[in-house]
Amino acid sequence: MPKASSFTPDTPFLPVLILAAALSSFGAAPDADAAAETTDTQMETQDKEADDTRATSAHPEYVTVKSRTTADGSTGHSPGGGLMPHQKAPRAQSGLTRDYIARQSPTESPVALVANLPGVIYSANDPLGTNDDQQGLSVRGLDQTEIGYLFEGVPAAPPLFLMPYTSATADTENISSVTLTQGSSDAASPLYNAVGGQLSVHLSKPKRTAGGFMDLSYGSYALNREFLRLDSGEIGHTGVTGFASFSYRNASQWRGAGDSPRFHVDSRLLKEWGKGNSASLIFSFNRQRQYYLRAPTKAQWKAHGTNFNYSRTYTDGDTSYYLLQENARAQTFLAAPVNLHLNHHLQLSLTPYFIYVSGYDGFGTSLDPNTSYQGNQPAGPLQGGVIGADGKITAVATDTFKQAHSGITASLEWKAGRNSLTAGTWYSYYDFSNPSRYAAVYANGGASNMLGHHPILTASGEPLSSYNSHLVQQVNALFVQDSFKALSNKLTVSAAFRAIMVTRTISNALPGARYRNGSSYFSPQPQVSASYDITPHDQLFINGTTGFRAPSGISNYNDRFSVATGKQNRNATSDTRPEYSIGEELGYRHTGGVNISASVFNYNFTNRQISTTSTLNGAQVSESINGGGQTARGAQLEISLKRWHHFSPYLSGQYIHATIDNNLKSGDDYLPTRGKKAIRTPTFSGSIGLSYDDEHFFGMATVNYVGPTYSTFMNDERIPGFTTANLSMGYRLKKVGFAKSPQIQLNLMNLGQPGYLSGVNSVSFNAKPTTGVYGTRIAGRAPSYFVGGGFAGIVSLSTGF
Repeated sequence: MPKASSFTPDTPFLPVLILAAALSSFGAAPDADAAAETTDTQMETQDKEADDTRATSAHPEYVTVKSRTTADGSTGHSPGGGLMPHQKAPRAQSGLTRDYIARQSPTESPVALVANLPGVIYSANDPLGTNDDQQGLSVRGLDQTEIGYLFEGVPAAPPLFLMPYTSATADTENISSVTLTQGSSDAASPLYNAVGGQLSVHLSKPKRTAGGFMDLSYGSYALNREFLRLDSGEIGHTGVTGFASFSYRNASQWRGAGDSPRFHVDSRLLKEWGKGNSASLIFSFNRQRQYYLRAPTKAQWKAHGTNFNYSRTYTDGDTSYYLLQENARAQTFLAAPVNLHLNHHLQLSLTPYFIYVSGYDGFGTSLDPNTSYQGNQPAGPLQGGVIGADGKITAVATDTFKQAHSGITASLEWKAGRNSLTAGTWYSYYDFSNPSRYAAVYANGGASNMLGHHPILTASGEPLSSYNSHLVQQVNALFVQDSFKALSNKLTVSAAFRAIMVTRTISNALPGARYRNGSSYFSPQPQVSASYDITPHDQLFINGTTGFRAPSGISNYNDRFSVATGKQNRNATSDTRPEYSIGEELGYRHTGGVNISASVFNYNFTNRQISTTSTLNGAQVSESINGGGQTARGAQLEISLKRWHHFSPYLSGQYIHATIDNNLKSGDDYLPTRGKKAIRTPTFSGSIGLSYDDEHFFGMATVNYVGPTYSTFMNDERIPGFTTANLSMGYRLKKVGFAKSPQIQLNLMNLGQPGYLSGVNSVSFNAKPTTGVYGTRIAGRAPSYFVGGGFAGIVSLSTGF
């Protein structure tokens, strides 16, 4: 039986494999015992924390600790088991170090890794944490499209859809640290969607000595994963170091049929010289394919539980066959960050980058061979496809796409005495093409071609399409920021101003549709902050921020038509106003034997953009709903202890009260939503963790709680609260022959959770019929949900060499 597709990326990765082989032969530096090396991971984390705070603190101070580092980069000495590294930025900010990252399953993406941090709600859709397309993340009630994603300072999320796709940028073994800023972003960050915060992922530096690291993982759902990293050490006497890694992963779906193969390459060349000068070349390639898991409504969940999914076998006319619900994606990432100290007062930073993505999303559907429409024009009789017993053609609605995203960021920092002035710019050019096609389905359930190469044609010989869009977006941003220290450097006051200009031009070649459309957005964003070091261990901070987010998805800018009737079902100009936020925050930190971070916050939003999915001619498409105004107030807390008798505990929590400020329009009436609680925003959430590491035995246990969550603006449907628990344990040796720190690790996920509704997939204005403000009877629509759970166990064998 033919498969639904054979996906081949546009960009081969053979050159990177050659680079990996070359790196293994370079570097004549002698082998060194890991126990004698400085903790490169800690130093990298501290360097990145300094980068994150440079814009708000002219002279951040960090303590470099020397201790034994294992081959996987962990030290066993981070507070909270790596869940609470020290922060100095004058804003709420949390992070992860290698001590925590290395203890988690190597299949998890950074989105899944931050699940235990305060304010974070992670909606899992599979126990292995591998599914980027079908998982949810929210911070302080704002979803992942409102959280800016930076990978090594590059805006790595697709600029139009803003989904982070974090697993596409780096393998977890190569991630040195993760930083999450809740509720705001750095004024210097190249982002235009970060009203909900900023997620920054940092890549490890190449090792100074030649060697490598290998990790083999096997587990539930036929999981097999292999990872190999090679470090060159210093190449000749150039001062250049490099690494290249390759990984392969595959596993069966935890519910339903299908698998999810993934190929990934990371590489980095680095040159450091003088005081703070560096130049780096970063390349990553990712190719993966998987099948969608069916998102149930509340009624479908009650009736079928985890058995609700797409069909395992094909019968004539079955549009829910799993092979027809396929998606594939290939991404190439290239960046070349450069930092130059021009003199004692001036520092220049440049980061050019290029990202290319291609792929498709497929969904089963059926077509009438004689009465289908191309836009608002009759399309039949259709050419191609097999007419079934019901007189319909079973097909796959394929959403093919190509995205090219290039840009450059530049900043110049001037320091003189107690003052630090930084100015910079960001330019981005984004080209996105998105023709939809319909692929014929054979009698055995296989599709002709998911990439649209052999599509179903109209009577005139044109490919049948729901939309044929092309978008070009340009972003221009300028920022200036000044920081001043006083009172013996205890007080730091900063002020910043950023101006962002986003221009989108869209064409739609569908008959009857508006051919040319677009929008331009301009957002001025002032920020102010102050921090005061009461003692070397105690800090107070306050900040005021503003944020902006353009609508996500191309559906909002396109006229849409029903393939079945030719009637227009969406106007291209609806809901394209940008979201704007104003926030205030007050916080306190204490570091020492006990580490505490606490803050209170207040946010006000206008044109609140809610990301959701809707069905267009059988395909699931992303779009934004204008949720009007919203107010959110709350508090968050983090507590951890330094390691004591090899144990280190951690606790985090958040309380938030978020409400809708106005009634929302539905048709010609308004729903009485004013004062209702915000969707995707549980009032309480929190986690506890306990880590142990005596340099041989190690382990970590975490428990996470998420309160009840509303899925409709009318608050007439919600999912119950849930608790999840994960456990990792293992044993390592110091050195055995050529093997450095060989270890075995067991990860157990979702202990005691066979299945649960973990979050909201698609939202609804109202689930039940409701009377509008002017007396209109407004029909309800059921939201759909992510299904989390499924117990999973993974055994990993790893070693350095």
